[in-house]
Amino acid sequence: MRRKIQNKNTRKLYKKSGSYAVTIPMEMIQKLKLREGQKVEFSLEGKKIIIKDWKK
Repeated sequence: MRRKIQNKNTRKLYKKSGSYAVTIPMEMIQKLKLREGQKVEFSLEGKKIIIKDWKK
């Protein structure tokens, strides 16, 4: 049986096709109006990973 994580915004990293992946909580996806297949940009600020909409 799986253990429930106390904080619903806490996620585990998992390995997929030679990279690492993490799921984003649905509440955040909806609030930011992200869509499946949408391109996003990653950057680092200190020890934080910033994810934002990709702009051409």
